[in-house]
Amino acid sequence: MLDFFQALENTGFSTWIRESGSIWAYPIVLTLHTIGLGMLVGFNWAVDLRLLGVGEQIPVLSMDRFFPWMWWGFWINAASGLVLTIADATTKMTSWVFGVKLALIACAIIVLRQIHKQVFVKQSSDGKALAAISLVLWILATTAGRLMAYIGPVSGLVGTSNN
Repeated sequence: MLDFFQALENTGFSTWIRESGSIWAYPIVLTLHTIGLGMLVGFNWAVDLRLLGVGEQIPVLSMDRFFPWMWWGFWINAASGLVLTIADATTKMTSWVFGVKLALIACAIIVLRQIHKQVFVKQSSDGKALAAISLVLWILATTAGRLMAYIGPVSGLVGTSNN
């Protein structure tokens, strides 16, 4: 599997993203990733905080219009995240922190779908517990994403150690 990650990382596209001095390479992909994160998590937090009682003058159901924006943010993040991953595949795919980040994001998306289903479609729940779980998951996922810059790959998989 490590050979596959190295081959992926050594493609012309991956090398260009990682090593090019062009603003259209790594900087723009990272910027798109940040924009997608802001859209997805920002709107998600707005919904979560409203469900937890912040801004009670805003009708909860009026926030249903945020969901298409959250999904746009998700897909921007997924596409830019894939590009960032293949540009540094051996490091990311052998990092336990990256796995934790992806698992947390998957859980947060499941909770987001449940919030939409329970609160906005069925209108059968106030969603406070789901909103609290969502906030915690996004905090942890974002923290894991930032920790990837400081915590390296699993020792021994790519010939490096964490010492």
